[in-house]
Amino acid sequence: MVWTRDTVRDRQRVVHWDIYRDSPDYIMDRVVDMFSTGDQRLYHSHNLGRVGLNPTAFKDGNFSLVIKDVSMNDRGLYSCNLHHIYCHLHETVRIQLNVTKSRRKQQSFWDGQKAVYVVLKGTTVLLPCINRRSVWADWGNDEEDQQVVHWDRQSPGVQHDRADRLVDLYASGEQRSYGPLFLQRKMNISNQAFSEGDFSLTITDLQFTDQGTYSCHLHHHYCGLHERREFRVTVDPPLIQSTQPVISLPREKDAAKAEAAQVINVVLPDQSHHFLLLLGYVLTSFLLLAFVTLIVILTMRRRKAKDFSPKVSIRSSRSPSSSDEYEIDIGEENVVASCSRQERAFDYKNNLLKENALMKAQPKVIDLDKEIQKFSK
Repeated sequence: MVWTRDTVRDRQRVVHWDIYRDSPDYIMDRVVDMFSTGDQRLYHSHNLGRVGLNPTAFKDGNFSLVIKDVSMNDRGLYSCNLHHIYCHLHETVRIQLNVTKSRRKQQSFWDGQKAVYVVLKGTTVLLPCINRRSVWADWGNDEEDQQVVHWDRQSPGVQHDRADRLVDLYASGEQRSYGPLFLQRKMNISNQAFSEGDFSLTITDLQFTDQGTYSCHLHHHYCGLHERREFRVTVDPPLIQSTQPVISLPREKDAAKAEAAQVINVVLPDQSHHFLLLLGYVLTSFLLLAFVTLIVILTMRRRKAKDFSPKVSIRSSRSPSSSDEYEIDIGEENVVASCSRQERAFDYKNNLLKENALMKAQPKVIDLDKEIQKFSK
């Protein structure tokens, strides 16, 4: 809205005073409103004829608040709020008001953030709020001259400060074109730009010489606003149509067959990865075989140890003529180790000698006559 013409200037600006009380709960109350037409509105009946603003506030920029017959209820933090709806401007001034019953305590000072006024009860106080900028004053007769838009063109290789002015348009509808006549005719802005808010630049019969950087400048001198937008224009040669004869495309089935015949998918494995994979398989097989062999060997040893350990029998006799035999079964682990080892070694050695004697024995010729003679002597 700020870049269009202000058609309702009477209610585009407003000032209102608020008060923030310390108790209860820091409540904010609206004291008075005033529009640019001079109309004032009070929000509490006890302020009628006692609180008000200068009727010429929007002409001289003095928005100070006058409070007559100050009471203790008037204490608090006051804020003067200026709003310009058309220009989107907002300003605020804060003043602390304290009331005292002693004349010696009357004073005004700045606490670093706001002005503080200490006034005597029952007197009249003026809380200042002055802003004499033109934006808060009444509009002049040259309102249309305060809004303007202009377009510039910056050719390739040209600096920004040497750009060429193309056209100016004011809010009144006045348009000024610059440059040669043919350039003025091909570039223009709509006369309804400030009514519609559309400041587009129209370029007809675009040529290679029209390329460059275009900038749109919006100035609102009344609101103190300025905007700039840039556009880069590049002109390409027109497309040339081919004069070659049209080649008929194959049918869908034939095209599918041709495409299928031309496409060959070949997947080559990674040689290094393939070699490592085979090596891993071989090593795994060897490890598995060694593990199975180890299990078989351990099983066989356990079986052999079990066959030799269960029982050992020893037979002995008291005398050669005695026919009684004693059998001792040793199957427990708590038998004395020394006795068991001696008896086993003895039995084992005798058995070997006996088997060896039996295998190597040859028939012996005995002469009975000689033997009898030996015994007779």
